[in-house]
Amino acid sequence: MTDHIEGELSTAGRRLGGAGADARRRLRERAEAEGLLDVAYTTVDSPLGCLLAASTPRGVVRLAYDADAGTDDVLGDLAARVSPRILEAPARLDPLRRELEEYFTGRRTAFEVPVDWSVMHGFGRRVLEHTAQLRFGEVATYREMAARAGSPAAIRAAGNALAANRVPIVVPCHRVLRTGGGLGGYTGGLGRKEFLLRLEGALAP
Repeated sequence: MTDHIEGELSTAGRRLGGAGADARRRLRERAEAEGLLDVAYTTVDSPLGCLLAASTPRGVVRLAYDADAGTDDVLGDLAARVSPRILEAPARLDPLRRELEEYFTGRRTAFEVPVDWSVMHGFGRRVLEHTAQLRFGEVATYREMAARAGSPAAIRAAGNALAANRVPIVVPCHRVLRTGGGLGGYTGGLGRKEFLLRLEGALAP
């Protein structure tokens, strides 16, 4: 029985995409009951478009922009990096969904959901962990984040780590700017970075 469920989970992204809600619910319940659901995911509507959110028992492991266009790619990446035992399980992501709604409507200034850092390593992980400590409306530079992570000269590496951030918004890489105030890059595009900074009052309307 366990092997059968594991097989279904490993192909869930392909085989259950068009299945009925009842079939997905039954598989989800069986997987959860036997402790086989490693990665739960769902989509979340936001002012920045459809997001794909995924979590493990440790915390949020992925928050991806443009979920309506690239869900298969994100799920494939999660299967390779985390576990192939992935299933759509919206209830697992309810805390994140609620906090995102509160953030976008101005009722939340700090995220409390835990982050699963297990797929991030070394200097890049240190940069992102320090980025997660930036407060609502606070900005820092790539140079400052490199220094906080222990390598002041590694500015480009800090920028690469921020560009590879797998949990944007929650890990607020949008709060990191170029020295001198330029926006720099952003995984979701500069329009979204500007939106988030304006939402937090860090940029003039």
